[in-house]
Formats: sequence, structure tokens, C-alpha cells
Amino acid sequence: MPELPEVETIRRDLETKIIGHEISAVIILDDKIVQNRPRDFVKKLLNNKFIVAERRGKLLALGLATGEYLLIHLKMTGQLIYQSHDKIIAGGHSWPRAEDNFSERFTRVKIELSGGREIRFNDMRRFGYLKVVSAAEKEKIFQNNFGIEPLTPDFTWDNFSGLFAKRAIGIKSFLLNQKIISGLGNIYADEVCFHAGVAPTRRVDKLSERERKKLFRCIPSVLALAIKNRGTTFNSFVDADGKKGGFSGFLKVYGREGEKCPGCPGVIRKIRAAGRGTHYCPDCQS
Repeated sequence: MPELPEVETIRRDLETKIIGHEISAVIILDDKIVQNRPRDFVKKLLNNKFIVAERRGKLLALGLATGEYLLIHLKMTGQLIYQSHDKIIAGGHSWPRAEDNFSERFTRVKIELSGGREIRFNDMRRFGYLKVVSAAEKEKIFQNNFGIEPLTPDFTWDNFSGLFAKRAIGIKSFLLNQKIISGLGNIYADEVCFHAGVAPTRRVDKLSERERKKLFRCIPSVLALAIKNRGTTFNSFVDADGKKGGFSGFLKVYGREGEKCPGCPGVIRKIRAAGRGTHYCPDCQS
């Protein structure tokens, strides 16, 4: 699943490609993906313009000239494909078979823009969605569905430390819960735990204040480095300029089961935590 760094990379790059261009056609190929009535969805977008690209956690919110917003969530296997004439560039999930990546057979919605531009929403497993909402509804979703977000002024030690009150859950579950902290997924939760030196199986109520402060510092530092390197590449993730994400070269534990730990002579293990495959070093993380 694309996480905060991947979605932020898409947001930044789409902002340079689609802002100010009129929507000339909207083609819904799968009604399940659109959470409005299809006819209303098309009517709200047609002849409109994108004027801003926002994000909260893993949710994209593309502002329209009418004051409404197009929400886009890629979920597990979503891709956002931008095409201008013969150039195809994409962001989001990369699929196991190379021939399926960016294939139109998984296209669910097409949005055509002036100047020969097109946005295509692909989703193999059909978990993602698109929805047009009012500005007030967008703000309500941002406030009610998402916790504090790293790399924003709200991510302070006072706010972060308050999240531990009356919680007795595992660290991995804590980090993955979007209503607690928004934007972290499986990849970066593992990386944050490694950098903080804490095992992902620990319970948050058993952490010392020193360990909690290490988590607090590591969350934004890991995400900032990932954004700087345009996200993590698996097979074919590319951003909106056709560049592959570069953070895979910085991964310390995720996807490295059986390899030597970069911080000690130990070996990276893969276990199940919070229902997800989880990578960590038993020697470095306690």
C-alpha cells in the first residue's frame, strides 16, 4: 500500500501537472470505485478545474474551482496514472506481474483534461475509491478519520505523548492506526521501530519515556528522508516525472528477512505483528 511518502510524492507532482486544466471528460468504468452516484460524480467534475492538491495521511484531496474536492484513496493496490500525449508516468502500488503494471485492464475511472492530459485510476483489487465532497465534508473527514500527522506543526511532543494514555496495544498496531497517527503503513512502521531501537511486539504502555521520545523523533525523520528520496520503489513505482522512488536503498529492515542487520552482527527476522508481516532485528530492538 502506498504510504504517506508515496502519496505526498504523487500530490506534489500532480500539482505541477493538472492545476488549472479544464476537465473535458469523465469516464467511469467501474461504479464500485465511485462513492457518489455516478451521474452526480460526472456532473460535478465535467468542465470543472483542479485548483489545489492537498493530502491528509494517505488520502489525496484535489480541490476544484467550484469549492468541492475530489477525494482519492489508493488503498492496497491503487495507482494514479498521469498521461500527457505519449508520455505515461505513474504513482502508487506496483503489481507482481510486470505486464499488469499501468495496464488499462484494471482502469476504473478516467478523467480527461485540456491539453491532451489524462488521469487514470487503476486498482486491481478494487479497494480504493474516488468521491466528490464539499469543502466542509472534506474538513470533517480530515478531522474525524485521521490522527495527528508527522511533519506538521501539530506533531509536538505534548500531542504525541498524550496518545499513549489508556492504551495497552502493541507498538505496531499503535503506529498503523490512522486515527492515532496518520500516514504510516507497514513499511515505515517497521523502519521507525528499527531506528528507535524498540521491538514492534512491545506494548506502548510498557515503553519508557525515553523510548517514547525516540519514537517521536524517528517518525518524522524516517518519513522526511523517504519523501526526499521520492518514496520506496518495489518493481515499478514511479513518480509523476517518471522517476523511481529512491528510499528502497535506505531501508534497514523492511523486506530484508534473513539478511545481516545494518546495525549489528544479528540477522533480520520476519514475524507477524498487528496482523502484518513485520521485520526487525532481535538484537538491536528490545
